[in-house]
Amino acid sequence: MNQADNEEDRGTLRGTRSDAAPAGRLVSVVADRIDSRDLFLGTREIVIAHGADLYRLRLTSQNRLILTK
Repeated sequence: MNQADNEEDRGTLRGTRSDAAPAGRLVSVVADRIDSRDLFLGTREIVIAHGADLYRLRLTSQNRLILTK
């Protein structure tokens, strides 16, 4: 884990902009599959609402996905 990942884990979201992703964008689903490039269009983090809980899905500098609550 590098320093940037540590800073993000502490809640410092450098390099992410919630206003970068267009509002109301469409994400295609083909055979129950979503391309991650469509999810992370213009950002490196998205928030997923699951019931009353919110989860963060982050794209790391090593191009891996991390899901946290």
